[in-house]
Amino acid sequence: MEITQKIEKLKSFARENHIPIVRNQTIKKICEIIREEGYTNILEIGTAIGYSGIIMLNQNPLIKLTTIEKNEKCIIEAKNNFKDVGLSSRVRLIEGDAQEKLEKLKEENCKFDFIFLDGPKGQYYKYLPNLKCMLSEGGTIFTDNILLGGLLHSPEKVTHKNRAMYNNMNKFLSMLNSDSDFITEIYEIDDGFTISKLKKSAE
Repeated sequence: MEITQKIEKLKSFARENHIPIVRNQTIKKICEIIREEGYTNILEIGTAIGYSGIIMLNQNPLIKLTTIEKNEKCIIEAKNNFKDVGLSSRVRLIEGDAQEKLEKLKEENCKFDFIFLDGPKGQYYKYLPNLKCMLSEGGTIFTDNILLGGLLHSPEKVTHKNRAMYNNMNKFLSMLNSDSDFITEIYEIDDGFTISKLKKSAE
């Protein structure tokens, strides 16, 4: 079975098991950026079953992926899926809490040229300082699901249960937009995403 067929099979599995995965137009944009910029060292927050990781790795045989996931069932699925498509040797799957693991990666002086942020939405603002430290000059942070299923533009629909997530997403977007080291674009495609490119020193 070709890798494209396996990717479609993973998409069906995710849909049948109610596992959230990156949407079609969003992953298409991610792939465009990776190919156009020639990024080869990727960090992903939120592995899920490995669907987006496999697609990103498939853009270039030189790409290496570091990906963080907390859910034990997803970790098992992702490991099996990376192995099934023959990509395990190019993947470092880190198990545990993203904030804690990002601190350790920063201590290891890890650098990435592309970061795909697709973890717990209410935690994005906490991750950002570490992500910025680990991003290479000219690198990109791609943040998914910023519209929160439409809540971002419909504050009247925000309930007590999701109030913190709503406030934290606004805080994250404010941090990005006010950081002059980044050139940030917001796209209202699928559930919304931001593309934030870290300026080079000469810019």
